[in-house]
Parts: sequence; C-alpha cells; structure tokens
Amino acid sequence: MRFTAAVTAGRVAELVGGDVIGPTERSLAGVAPLEAAGPGDLAFAAGPRVRDALRGTRAGAVLLPESLTADAPPTTSAIVVPAPIRAMRQVVDALACDGGGWGVHPTARIGRGTRWAGRVQVGAHVVIGREVALGERCVIGDGAVIEDGARVGHGCRIGPGATVHRGAILGDRVVVGSGARVGGEGFGFVREGEGHAKVPHLAGCRVGDDVEIGANSTVDRGAVRDTAIGAGTKIDNLVQIAHNVQIGRRCIVMAQVGIAGSCTVEDDVMLAGQAGIADHLRIGAGSLVAAQSGVIGDVEPGATVSGYPARDHRSVLRQAAALARLTPLVTSIERSLQPDE
Repeated sequence: MRFTAAVTAGRVAELVGGDVIGPTERSLAGVAPLEAAGPGDLAFAAGPRVRDALRGTRAGAVLLPESLTADAPPTTSAIVVPAPIRAMRQVVDALACDGGGWGVHPTARIGRGTRWAGRVQVGAHVVIGREVALGERCVIGDGAVIEDGARVGHGCRIGPGATVHRGAILGDRVVVGSGARVGGEGFGFVREGEGHAKVPHLAGCRVGDDVEIGANSTVDRGAVRDTAIGAGTKIDNLVQIAHNVQIGRRCIVMAQVGIAGSCTVEDDVMLAGQAGIADHLRIGAGSLVAAQSGVIGDVEPGATVSGYPARDHRSVLRQAAALARLTPLVTSIERSLQPDE
C-alpha cells in the first residue's frame, strides 16, 4: 500500500503520538510487512512472535511496543507506540492512497437532485438515483448502486458492486463491502389461500457511524420499524440481518451469522461464525454467542452461550466432559453383557 505522498518517520511519529529511536528524517512511501519491507517502507511489529522477522527486516521504520525495541535492527527507525496495530490504522486512514482520483467517472449515471459535499470519488458504471446525498470524501466503487433518497455520510466507502437501497441512511465512515446489500426488501409473507402474500416493507434502514458491513452481506430494511445498526459495530462477510432487527453499538457479527426478523441485539455483543438467532429474541448487552450456536430464546446480558439449543456454555462443557467419561463405562458394560466364548 502506498501513501499519497512520502512522509518522514518523524511525521509518522507525530501522527500516532509515538517516540522515534533512530533517524527521524527517513523518507517513507508506503506500508509493507516486516519480511517484505524495504528502506522506503513502514512496517509494524505487534508481539513477541514476530521477533525473528523484526530482527531481519529491512524496513525504513517500524511501529512497535517498547518491549521490542531491543530487537529492531540499527538500520531502521523504531517508532515506539503502546498499540502498533491501532497506530498503523491511524497511519493508513490519514495517508493511504485511495487508488484513484477524486471526481466522477464519465460512465457513472447521476440522478436529478443528487448532491455531495466537497470531494467524492465515483467509479465506473456507478448508478446513483435521485435526491441522494453523499458526504465529503465518499468513495463509491465501480458498478455500485445507490438508490433514490439514500443518505451516505462523510468518509464512507461503498465497495464495487454493492447496493445501498432506497432511503437507507448511512452515518460517517461507514464501509460497505463488495456485493453487499443495505436496505433491501426483507423476507416476509403471510399465508393467503393456497399461497403466500408478501408483506410490504415500508420502513427504512439506518446504519450508525464507523460501521463496517462485509462483502456479500445483507441488511434488510424494516417492515414496520427501521432496521438499525449502532455505531462502531463490525459485520463480517456473508451475514444476513433481517427486517426490523436492532443491533446496538460496538457489536461483532462474524461470518455466516443469521439474525431473524425483529430481534434486538444490545451493545457489545459478539456473535461468532455461523450462529443463528431465531426471530423476536433479545440478546443481552455484553453477551457472547459461540460459533454454530442455535439461539431459540433470549440471552441474558453478559452470558456466554453455545450449542443447539444455545445454553450456558459452562453447562455445555460439563455435559461434554460427562459424556466423554461415560463412553468407557458403556464400553465396559457392553463387554460384560457379551456371552463368554
């Protein structure tokens, strides 16, 4: 990854609030891993497992904790910070080249009444509907669609082929991954005669600041109330969030999770990969739902649940341990019941 312009190690240190051991005027043009970095690259070392790579790096500068400064080679400028990964993110956010220039590609289609503040980047074959509002420094990837009336905040990134459906509202610094769908019609039907009639979805979809929605994930708009995702929540790839769902702040939703309609997921919840949440449930604040769990009842705040049906994780572990102890006993009983030869 390259910077928009070369910077010195001293400037990086100022940006992240770090201290430099070594030359501060060393010029840096981009970011690279420790093993591949050259004299013009910035790298980072986050823990003791990378000591060998750090000792052999050719990087011009390395973000690292104080505990690793003795392992930095004399040819590099060590920038000492408490949290190197966080510091690297600060550098990337501030200095990274966006891969293209600001402006609207000539193949993009912009609807009547659409407006934006400051600089934006609109890629090839993008379609933006009528009365759309884009914030400053938005980047809209090639082939993305933003439908009528949508609102996209400052500093958002909409990936190639993604869709922000009509009337959806995105806060600032929201990331929508490639192929994701935000604010589309939900899955709702009522039985009618021998078939099913579709329930109209008339509400909207609201996404808070600093939310990330991974590639090919879907967030449906509401039927009777807006689907809402709180600030700071991070959603992995291939996640399904159904209509009317309310997700709180700072939640982590991992790959292939499915959340059925009208659920409430409170603040600071972690849903691990492939967990499934049945409809109209409440997942309490600070709780953890383990991978592949099937949740069919409310989860208390702070609880850790696993299994199907999901229940207290400690009880699941105790049951598994008891079953493991039971196996030799069953084998012994079976042998005792066999007739003597």
